[in-house]
Amino acid sequence: MHSQQLAIDTHRLRRLLDGINGFGFNPDTGGYNRVGYCEADMAAREWLLDQMRAAGLVTSRDGVANLFGRFGPLEGPCIMAGSHLDTVLEGGAFDGALGVAVALECVLAMRDAGLSPRLAIEVVATAEEEGRFGGMLGSQAISGALSAEWLSQAADADGVRLINAMAAQGLNAMDALQAGRTDISAFLELHVEQGPVLESRSMPVGVAHSVSGVCNLRVRLEGEANHSGTTPMDLRADAFAGLAQVGTAIPGIIAARGSENSRITIGKADLRPNFIHTIPGEAEFIVNIRDIDGAAMDGLATAVRDEVETAARANSLEAKVQEQSRIEPVHLDRGLAAMLHEEAQRLGLQALAMPSGAGHDAQTMQALCPSALIFVPSRGGISHSPREWTDWSDIEKGANLMLSALIRLSGAAG
Repeated sequence: MHSQQLAIDTHRLRRLLDGINGFGFNPDTGGYNRVGYCEADMAAREWLLDQMRAAGLVTSRDGVANLFGRFGPLEGPCIMAGSHLDTVLEGGAFDGALGVAVALECVLAMRDAGLSPRLAIEVVATAEEEGRFGGMLGSQAISGALSAEWLSQAADADGVRLINAMAAQGLNAMDALQAGRTDISAFLELHVEQGPVLESRSMPVGVAHSVSGVCNLRVRLEGEANHSGTTPMDLRADAFAGLAQVGTAIPGIIAARGSENSRITIGKADLRPNFIHTIPGEAEFIVNIRDIDGAAMDGLATAVRDEVETAARANSLEAKVQEQSRIEPVHLDRGLAAMLHEEAQRLGLQALAMPSGAGHDAQTMQALCPSALIFVPSRGGISHSPREWTDWSDIEKGANLMLSALIRLSGAAG
């Protein structure tokens, strides 16, 4: 059967996505809360594992709670397809979960059509992709990119250590060191774009050629907490004033050292004592730096560090800057990208070659095997928000492109 004659079942795909999103939903906000290794995250994994078993897939779970469902030969290499199940706090319904549901639906469509892959397909739901602990833990474990030192030191923005969060779910963080795979021939991921480009150009799908790297700098500014009414403005050591100076310098840093692919964000900040009548004595914040060029990312990080020092001197503060985590930018496999463009053309779809400003499992997996990333449009470019939305007509197009690619790569035949 030619891949053009086969299509995914959109109704079943919706049910799969709704099933995943039955976990961690906040009815007050419309957001989803499945942060890595929380109860809702682990419950969603158990539900998905049951769905894959019921579908006749051979299932397994590794030491970091990555889930796998194998379709086809039990031995030998495989094509891996999927994404992640975890969310940011108050995240959207599509980020990650859609890619897992699409991968499973593609396998179910092939099964129902009586297609047997010569090369096995493994559906994967990776763990802790959203970077609660500073990396993309699930795919880093699969690709063998973790160290015992990092695992023992990793902590989230609230100081919760990775080893403790995993232990609370019956997992040993050091088992991540045995989770590496050597039998994956290619990795394919479908994801919402999380940006406005596809929608603005009326393009139904995108094929990423590169993925931005991410560097997180943890900055601590120390001044002196004091009375807001009795301390003259020129005699203050105001930690928030230093933070604000760094924040307002970001556009200038981008203009001087960056490009259209550069991003700098302060998205997490804490003030102490954090009281209305008290000058903040301490400010701690994370500076998130992204670029598709590693040298450019280094330049931006240097500029941020310089600006922190300037702000500290100007406001009588002590400054400490530590690199909390770093993921290098990557170029995805050109051969797989070309194949996706060919399959899109065969299906009558226009596909835009584009970079990804957001990090994804595909970038981590590229170090292990050829990897590719399909994008579907995000309405208004909104993601990491309850307002995240992708039209189902676009989802269907992207899912059928994934199906066509998996049939071709696996050599499936009736």
